[in-house]
Amino acid sequence: QALESVASVFLDDVELPANLRPQVVQHMVMTHESVRSFSARFLEQLRRYNYVTPKNYLDFISNYRRSLADNRTMIGEMSTRLDGGLQKLIQAAEEVDKMQVTLTQAKVVVDQKTNECNELLEVIAESRKVVEEKQSVAQAKEEALTVQSAKISVDKEDAEASLAAAIPALEAAADALNNLKKEEITEIRSFAKPHILVQKVCECVVILRGIKDVSWKGAKGMMADPRFLSTLIDFDKDGLTDRQVRQVKEYMKDPKFTPDEVMNISSAGAGLLKWVYAMVNYNSVAKEVNPKRRAVAEAERMLRTAEKDLAKVKAEVASLNEQLDDLQKQFETKTAEQQELKTKADLMEKRLGAASRLIDGLGSERTRWTNDMLDLESRKERLVGDCLLTSSFLSYTGAFTYDFRRDMTYQMWLEDLCARELPVTIPFRLETLLTSDVEMGVWASEGLPSDELSIQNGILTTRANRFPLCIDPQMQAVSWIKRKEGKNLDGRVKTFNDSDFLKQMEMAIQYGFPFLFENVDEYIDPTIDGVLEKNYTVGSGGRKVIRLGDKEVEWDDAFRLFLTSKLPNPHYGPETSGKTMIINYSVTQQGLQEQLLNVTVRNERADLEEQRESLVKEMSENKTLLKQLEDTLLKELSSATGNILDNQELIQTLENTKAKAVEIGEKLSQAKETAAEIEIVRSRYTPAAKRGSILFFVLSVLSAINNMYEYSLSSFLMVFQNTLNTSKKDATLEGRLRNIIDALTFDVYNYTCLGLFEKHKLMLSFQMTIKLLEGEGELNHEQLNFFLKGNLSLEKSARKKPYEWWPDQGWEDLMSLITLGDEESPLRGIADLVESGGKPWKEWYDVEKPEEMPFPCGLTDHLNIFEQMCLLRCLRVDRITVAVTRYVTNKMGEKYITPPVLDYTNIYKQSTALTPIVFVLSPGADPAFDVFKLGEEMGFKPGAKLKYMALGQGMGPKAQEFLETGSTRGLWIMLQNCHLLPSWLKTLEKILEKIEKPHKEFRLWLTTEPTEAFPLGILQRALKVVTEPPNGLKLNMRSSYSKITDELLAECPHMAFRPLVYVLAFFHAVVQERRKYGKLGWNVPYDFNETDFRISMALISTYLTKAFDNQDDMIPWNTLRYLIGEAMYGGRVSDSYDRRILITYLDEYLGDFLFDTFQPFHFFYNKEVDYTVPETGPRENYTKGIADLPITQSPEVFGLHPNADISYYTNATKTLWRDLVDLQPRTAGSAGGMSREDHIGNVARDIQSKLPEPFDIPVLKKEIGIPSPTQVVLLQEVDRWNRIISKMRSSLKDLQKALSGEIGMSSELDELATGLYNGQLPSMWARLNPATEKMLGSWMIWFQRRYRQYRDWTEIGEPRVIWLSGLAIPETYIAALVQTACRDKGWPLDKSTLYTTVTKFTDPDKVTEKLKFGCYVQGLYLEGAAWDLKHGYLRRQDPKILVQELPILQIIPIEASKLKLSNTFKTPVYVTQGRRNAAGVGLVFEADLATNQHPSHWILQGTSLCLNIDE
Repeated sequence: QALESVASVFLDDVELPANLRPQVVQHMVMTHESVRSFSARFLEQLRRYNYVTPKNYLDFISNYRRSLADNRTMIGEMSTRLDGGLQKLIQAAEEVDKMQVTLTQAKVVVDQKTNECNELLEVIAESRKVVEEKQSVAQAKEEALTVQSAKISVDKEDAEASLAAAIPALEAAADALNNLKKEEITEIRSFAKPHILVQKVCECVVILRGIKDVSWKGAKGMMADPRFLSTLIDFDKDGLTDRQVRQVKEYMKDPKFTPDEVMNISSAGAGLLKWVYAMVNYNSVAKEVNPKRRAVAEAERMLRTAEKDLAKVKAEVASLNEQLDDLQKQFETKTAEQQELKTKADLMEKRLGAASRLIDGLGSERTRWTNDMLDLESRKERLVGDCLLTSSFLSYTGAFTYDFRRDMTYQMWLEDLCARELPVTIPFRLETLLTSDVEMGVWASEGLPSDELSIQNGILTTRANRFPLCIDPQMQAVSWIKRKEGKNLDGRVKTFNDSDFLKQMEMAIQYGFPFLFENVDEYIDPTIDGVLEKNYTVGSGGRKVIRLGDKEVEWDDAFRLFLTSKLPNPHYGPETSGKTMIINYSVTQQGLQEQLLNVTVRNERADLEEQRESLVKEMSENKTLLKQLEDTLLKELSSATGNILDNQELIQTLENTKAKAVEIGEKLSQAKETAAEIEIVRSRYTPAAKRGSILFFVLSVLSAINNMYEYSLSSFLMVFQNTLNTSKKDATLEGRLRNIIDALTFDVYNYTCLGLFEKHKLMLSFQMTIKLLEGEGELNHEQLNFFLKGNLSLEKSARKKPYEWWPDQGWEDLMSLITLGDEESPLRGIADLVESGGKPWKEWYDVEKPEEMPFPCGLTDHLNIFEQMCLLRCLRVDRITVAVTRYVTNKMGEKYITPPVLDYTNIYKQSTALTPIVFVLSPGADPAFDVFKLGEEMGFKPGAKLKYMALGQGMGPKAQEFLETGSTRGLWIMLQNCHLLPSWLKTLEKILEKIEKPHKEFRLWLTTEPTEAFPLGILQRALKVVTEPPNGLKLNMRSSYSKITDELLAECPHMAFRPLVYVLAFFHAVVQERRKYGKLGWNVPYDFNETDFRISMALISTYLTKAFDNQDDMIPWNTLRYLIGEAMYGGRVSDSYDRRILITYLDEYLGDFLFDTFQPFHFFYNKEVDYTVPETGPRENYTKGIADLPITQSPEVFGLHPNADISYYTNATKTLWRDLVDLQPRTAGSAGGMSREDHIGNVARDIQSKLPEPFDIPVLKKEIGIPSPTQVVLLQEVDRWNRIISKMRSSLKDLQKALSGEIGMSSELDELATGLYNGQLPSMWARLNPATEKMLGSWMIWFQRRYRQYRDWTEIGEPRVIWLSGLAIPETYIAALVQTACRDKGWPLDKSTLYTTVTKFTDPDKVTEKLKFGCYVQGLYLEGAAWDLKHGYLRRQDPKILVQELPILQIIPIEASKLKLSNTFKTPVYVTQGRRNAAGVGLVFEADLATNQHPSHWILQGTSLCLNIDE
């Protein structure tokens, strides 16, 4: 209603047909409302924000009013011009017939009159001869007088000009006197002793006025005269004497005796002094001018005498002329008659010729213009609808991608106009109304791509009401704007970080220049808000003024402001959306394909591309010229006055114009044919451009995984161009294209792998594979969706799994898999085959590498390779990464799963002086030593030509100095640990932008950990290199020993040193490699690196050398274990259980047992491999021992169970799936072809139906009365539960409103929608719930079980067996148990603790009564070990069983002093399998589990308990 009212008010004065006005208003409302739902979809599908504000609506209305008025005016003017031209052509045609008859009769009369005139002419000629003789005498005299008169005028002007020089000063003096107020004179006169300069001024006035008393007293007397100022104004300046002037000039010799100096003292004094100066100046000029004036007066007197003589001669001539008059009159009468008749005849003849030429030449124009007139009338009617579409496009669509713009403009809005029967052009094209072929040609020549999206962006940039803010990750907008504006932008390209941006902007606003802000992030300086909103005020005379900062600046309407951002997906709020026109310049796949086609053809067929570009330019110029010629024709015709048939020049111009237009038209026609031929040849290179476009979009989405994976279009184009230059040539085009495509794909793979972490390289290979298949139309999206997400149903399937060994989630996934495809699909019958015979499936399941074996029941022959991976997902998740590797190999080739080896020399070759090398660090990796080594090889010695420094607080200025020196002198600069100085990184970006022409040998090496603070600009232009420690024990140890020399080993004389260095290298490799097993390895992934190894080696050397020097046979093992385990490596360890692992390793590796000859030491051995210490000797012994080690190793080498590999591969698979899900576009349909929105809506409704009512806490409190400690816990728990229920209910309600477009889709709701779509627990709910790693389906089952426990607890009482996983904070319940026991038994709380025992119960129902003190706990899961129920202690895991549910645990409070445990292992109990994080969150308590093995075994196995697992 409000929107309708606003539109009605603003359109009230707009001329619209009465029957269409309501429809126009309703369409406007519909358009505004529709953008809300499009914005919600935009956020949901592409994670991009767009806000619809009232300003958009007002802008829409304003655009419509203006567009309608402008287009009506334009059409009116065009109609007038066309009509004028047509009328002239019609007039010419009508007159032709009449003129032909009249012309024949006129010719006879003309001949008769001509004879009569000739006879009279002879008489007149004789009389005229006499008159001419007399007249020549008078003329000679008159010429002499003219010369004399001119000289007098020059002399007079000279004198007057000299005099005029003094006039401005006199006028200035008069102004100064007029501005003087009587009060100011009175104020001066009141001074007893004025300032000396003021007194001098007054004395000068006294002298000029001729008053004898030249003193202050005389001056005061003079100023007392009430007519004082009038006397000065009327002063007789010509009466001044030389003496007066000389006296005044004496005063003027004082350098301070100037109006400016006196103004500082007295404005009145300054005014008087101006008068004095004016009088003196006038006197000087008058002295020079007066003699000239006298000379002029004398000359004028003589001239008057001469003129009298001339008058006498002229009188005589006049007398003679009178005699000639009669004859002349007779002749004129006769001649006039003859001439009039001849002129008419000639004119008619000429008009006939002109008309014929005009009618013949402009015949085609007459037809075309007639049709154009009719078309214009029709267009004028259709403007009502056309302008609605163009205005809505300009007001709303800027931030949207091409697909959304198309859906909005050409579908929803256009269809609504048609449905409302509003007149609109069909087919409608935005470009027709908002731009022209000529303008688009100019844009193309300025560098704007010619695809439809880019043209739309050009329109939005140049036509929108608001200043453009371009989202420009590929820098196409900024390049175009710079070329478009050219030199006008010199010095006016700034960022908000530049100190002088306000000053430069002020000048641009004042003088009407363009101004560009580049590299804008999500913050826009509020100082320019007024400029963005164009909040200028209009003063007197139409002068516009705007406030900028603390200044008022004059506004020039020619001022243009552009803002561009490199951010690929910035989030600008509603305020920014209302103030600017956000335009999405992000390149589309089709648009990029066209650009890459140009690059390819330019490289492969330079002649063809040059011809095309020349043709495009020529066609653009010709179209421009043709339009100008057409305009000229119309202008000349319509603006011609009188009869156009008389205007020979006009006729000639029209003929020339027409001829030129025909010539250009033919050229254009020929050019179109040539362009079509060229396009056919160019299109044959499309496959290479298409492959390049697909690959770029594979790269461009990687930043969703890690912000360091940012790639610019310019860097991709360098790779693309390099491929074109280096790929193998071929005689045939097909062969050449194949070579380009293969080389490009592999080059992009290698280039991208260089900047990826190892864990993401397989993800890249798979993503490349599926995107290339999608490009060929060979990808089944339904199967891909299943492969990545599995079964997302919130309910367990009704069909139960037939075998215990089949994974629970795997069976649910299989139930989803069999629904894919049509009825004939072999997938449909898989479940039946499984149920009909389990043995072959169990055998296949138990194989170590099932992906290499054929599936049971001959399925391998019926399923394609991707369907086989989907089936593998249902049984062996741990083998998916291997299967993906095989899939990529099958589709792409083995080289796409073999990342390039890090080669520092090659990295250097790929870099340039303008391309920084950014090393992205991972824990344990440090590229500095390798860079130093490369530098030494290339003559850049560290410290000399290679300057390096580690960044930290306050190091910015020093780093800047390094950069400036290095870029000019050609040094290598290495800045390490950039992530530690995030505040300075923006400055670094600015420094690099200003380095435009560095020394060619300059290189910048940067190292940083992944950080959000790293500037996008540097990432996009840099060569990114991820450095990781070597993968595997063997490679890790080889890396350590590559930096150890024989000289280094010889530094310590102790015989134990060399073996201990090997042990240390093994230990270093083990603690690093253990990281790959995730939480099973370390709770926190520590950054153990080369420095730890080197310093620990130095410590061993120091202590062993000391023992050797002291001839001490004892090695200080405890000291070494402490220094290495607690100080060096242990110094990084923050988690107590991780430190326990570290110390255990050192206890196992360091001791006299290393040198026990009777019982040789082994790190690990079995029948296949033996990890031992090589025989003591030179370095070669140890490197050989390392070389003999296997390339891969079993987890048992680290003390872990072989199942750890399964855990590792399972986690790797889940990470792979999660990352791939993040990379997929959100536009794909869900399973069963349902749209994404419908799927989310269904899931939301399903969850809503499962939400229970909240607990009535006041009633519960009343029932409980005075609560026990455990009842306090219950009340706290249900209070938290109620908050969860409330949040879930409200968020699901809001989500459904957002999906239907009733409210905007906020970032929180978008996150919720994404979670529901991907089957993940939304973070807004996760924050309120106990920590969990479950997917949404299993979480809902867990959620409902939590509710049942709370309900039973409130209705029945405290459970006999508590399910700790169901409590929000289980620690409080355990503390309450201890507190209850302490109260009953009188124990001091601070000296009480608890211990645990594992019962024989596996079923809670078997527990008949609750413990009086303590409790029974169910739902604990054992990881890293299994439980022997028969003997009641820990045992090794069974193969493939990664997690086992522990029998019911008994928790018993006890006094700490009475607790004596033996043969138990202190097992941490965590909330989830994510265990404890770096902040120590996640640990619940410690359980005491019985063991018959040494605790170190379970420590290294990573044994722990957790409350909930991810299934």
